[in-house]
Amino acid sequence: MASTVPGVAGGTPTSSPSAPEPPNTVLVTGASGFIGKHVVLELLNAGYCVVGSLRSESRRDEVRDAVRPHLSSTADLHRRLRFVILDLNEDGGWPDAMSGVDVLMHTASPLPMAQPKDENDLIRPAVDGTLRALRAAFAAGIRRVVLTSSSAAVTNRAPVPGKQRFDESDWSDPAWPGMTPYTKSKTLAERAAWDFVTNEAPAMELTTINPCLVLGRPLDDHYGTSLKVVERLLQGRDPMLPRVGLPVVDVEDVARMHVRALVANGAAGKRIIGADEFMWLTEVAGVLRGEYPSRRIPARTAPDFLIRLTGLFDRTIRSIVPLLGRRQELDNTRARELLDMEFTPAADSLRATARYIMQRGLVR
Repeated sequence: MASTVPGVAGGTPTSSPSAPEPPNTVLVTGASGFIGKHVVLELLNAGYCVVGSLRSESRRDEVRDAVRPHLSSTADLHRRLRFVILDLNEDGGWPDAMSGVDVLMHTASPLPMAQPKDENDLIRPAVDGTLRALRAAFAAGIRRVVLTSSSAAVTNRAPVPGKQRFDESDWSDPAWPGMTPYTKSKTLAERAAWDFVTNEAPAMELTTINPCLVLGRPLDDHYGTSLKVVERLLQGRDPMLPRVGLPVVDVEDVARMHVRALVANGAAGKRIIGADEFMWLTEVAGVLRGEYPSRRIPARTAPDFLIRLTGLFDRTIRSIVPLLGRRQELDNTRARELLDMEFTPAADSLRATARYIMQRGLVR
């Protein structure tokens, strides 16, 4: 069967309509996440009402408290920001959550520090949760969806001869030997979303946002896994650094992309990469040493064979072995042209991350 995802031969992407009027209410899944909180803030400041999905009642105040200091207006916040309790693995609550909603923004997806022993522990929630959210939205008559995917669904494949940068036409290959459970989960979840729209909901207008390593200033101390690499470097836990790197994007830029995608001409039916520049870990460490010269931030690069050997015993290290020596340059032309994005320099995002961590005393 021909593939039904954008950028793959035989695909049938959604047509690109003219820019719609801004919708009133957006359901944001994963509202308590690092990206999710910034998306909620960006939507509220743009005049939308937000329904945030959480897995626990206890996190309602956490999200409100995180966004409140950064709002352009706190008037009627309890009306403009409300919450529902949803689980990606359970059907309960989804129909009610969609009531009165104009747009679905699906940001919820697990991002582990270490890869699980069973890859299905990540793949099933990512794929099933994405489809559960899309089916509930479609059943409720919601036609506009923005999905947070990842550059992990773009770059994990054999190199294309003569091609210097990955772009939105590239898809990670689930059978590629370098795939980890996380990268496979993001790839299969995004593929499932495009296939659902093409095969079951052709009237649905889907956009995926594909950010790389997301850094930048958190809105509170509950920021999950994304910033742990900076914490680890500031703690000086490693005598040497692996020969790996990733493209970097600022979390505020990622949130801005989500909101601009709602009204940008031509955004529907598109994948859109979010990235500034690629940085090797040694370059990341160099920026941090410049900011905090008294800290024992590593400067030496570990031999590849040592990282591979360590990865046999350490699942956290094992997950980076496929990245050894790979320079994953991303083409952000579509985001710049379609969404009018000017990306924050990667080094500035890194400094903002480190400044927050240090000021909050989150590392010793």
